[in-house]
Amino acid sequence: MIILKTRDEIARMRVAGQMVAQVLSLLESQVKPGITTASLNALAEEECRKRGAIPVFKNYPNSRGGPPFPGAICASVNEEVVHGIPGKRVLKEGDILSIDFGVLLDGFAGDSAITVPVGEVDPEVARLLQVTEESLMKGIQQALPGHRLGRVSQAVQQWAEKNGFSVVREYVGHGIGRAMHEDPPVPNYGRPDRGPVLKEGMTLAIEPMLNMGTYKVFTKIDDWTVVTQDGKHSAHFEHTVAVTSHGPEILTLR
Repeated sequence: MIILKTRDEIARMRVAGQMVAQVLSLLESQVKPGITTASLNALAEEECRKRGAIPVFKNYPNSRGGPPFPGAICASVNEEVVHGIPGKRVLKEGDILSIDFGVLLDGFAGDSAITVPVGEVDPEVARLLQVTEESLMKGIQQALPGHRLGRVSQAVQQWAEKNGFSVVREYVGHGIGRAMHEDPPVPNYGRPDRGPVLKEGMTLAIEPMLNMGTYKVFTKIDDWTVVTQDGKHSAHFEHTVAVTSHGPEILTLR
């Protein structure tokens, strides 16, 4: 069931979202050659606890029946699309790192993701990051009362494919509110006449994942890390967005 939020609930989600944005900005500033994804994870959890929030990814149940997620952040490097487990991996010049981070604060969730270059990256990889973030913003622009959700999906897909990148199908965005994952699912591809009609008070986590090669992916033996089937790079950007009468409001804007 799709749950509409009151203005007070959206205000509380805004606080959670701004905390997510602040922590992601801090993590972005620390991304450089030589740092480990474990150290970024430790910093995220420390900041989360310091601010009285719960790192919602930590111990999140595994839908595949494997172990729960061990990190406060998802740290996905290069061909890793989503759900990368932070650990001893040392980032090197030319890598890209997708950081997905979510919290529960005062009973409401915030969720956002960024992909960050590690030092200087290949120009086409840099373009992948740019187009992925642009596709997110194209989708957000369609999150208007009266529009079908498919218009968000179509806007993401059109911009991605126009620029020569593919859109991951197996993983999508989601509704968000008192829980990290609520209805409706938010695909990053599809027809504009599909999906529920958007209404004021809906809150969505819109999160395109774009690949340099095929859109096909698979999950590694750890039961979490999703990688591109052809080993080419992937980028991921996400915002928590409220549908309002004044237009879409990005609650996790950095």
